[in-house]
Amino acid sequence: MTAPFTADAWPIGVGLPQLVGTLSDGRDVTTTGPQAWRPTFHEVAAAGFTEIDLFTTFIRISDLDDDGRSGLQRLLAEYGLRISAIPLARRSILDPDPERAAANLEFALETVRAAGELGVGTVCVGLHQPLTAEQQRAEWFWLAPGEENPEDPAVWAAAVDGFRRIGEEAARAQVQVSLEMYEGTYLGTSESSVRLVTDIGLPNVGLCPDIGNIVRLHRPVEDWRVMLERMLPHANYWQLKNYLRDHDPATGAYFSAPAPLETGYIDYRTAVGMALAAGFSGPLCVEHYGGDGLSVAATNRDYLRRILAAKIAS
Repeated sequence: MTAPFTADAWPIGVGLPQLVGTLSDGRDVTTTGPQAWRPTFHEVAAAGFTEIDLFTTFIRISDLDDDGRSGLQRLLAEYGLRISAIPLARRSILDPDPERAAANLEFALETVRAAGELGVGTVCVGLHQPLTAEQQRAEWFWLAPGEENPEDPAVWAAAVDGFRRIGEEAARAQVQVSLEMYEGTYLGTSESSVRLVTDIGLPNVGLCPDIGNIVRLHRPVEDWRVMLERMLPHANYWQLKNYLRDHDPATGAYFSAPAPLETGYIDYRTAVGMALAAGFSGPLCVEHYGGDGLSVAATNRDYLRRILAAKIAS
């Protein structure tokens, strides 16, 4: 099977959405600079990673001045790291508050410009909103309902227009934009995701088929194979995580919990084969919630490289 990278060279970044942007003393991680970044980069490199997906909830690259960007690049080089993607989490351009929605759109535009200037090829955006109070109280935030996009053609059109504007700005910066699958949004099903990216109609705007966000839900969900079959032809970046999932038809109860890629509900050996067959060539991102997420992510990275080696050689 032909592939754009060898198994050893395929960019596999670690995603650490659990990192927060405020230090224990209240200082902003972004503006504090390398002093605040070094411990994380040290541990990421010690776990064997050469790529990191730099979530804006940790460091906002668009808010760095020239000295801050130089300091970031020097520190990354010191640890042998590069940024494989910039995910924007919970900054929806469809926020019900018009001022926040406008600010989120501007933040996305500033981020793709900064990504281009730093040589980062992918920015991932979505429509999921900040966690509700109920989600923050839950054992796992996905067990409580979050904010949802309305069934309103005008709001759909606003999503298309906003993402198209981001995509056009990203094209000028030579950056790919990836739209993250997430429940309750216009990216909440495979069919709706494909329709949205098709309506946007830009070659540098694709999908992030993060099906882990869906299979963890305590309700009926699409079959993961069907989701991938529809979305992979449009995918340009992929966040991968897995969950245990069970359903008791006698009681109607569902169960889910985070699991390493190789032991969860989704068969990623099959999924990776499907991606290669669909011509997927984007960066991969390994994530894990709960426990030592970095160590599990490292295990996931090694597992993916073994699968890639077997699939590419076949």
